[in-house]
Amino acid sequence: MSTVDHIEALKAKHASLEHAIDQENMRPHPDDDAICSLKKRKLQIKDEIARLTASSTRH
Repeated sequence: MSTVDHIEALKAKHASLEHAIDQENMRPHPDDDAICSLKKRKLQIKDEIARLTASSTRH
């Protein structure tokens, strides 16, 4: 898998997590722990995308 393909896959996961967060927030009694966990994972993916993007522009 190329770096570009990997970045695109991570972007798709990031969007999926955003959707999951939105869905959880729409529930009558959102699970704050679940939302926190989803947001942390989303941030990890965002950081990985930034790292990969930065390293691919240096080469």
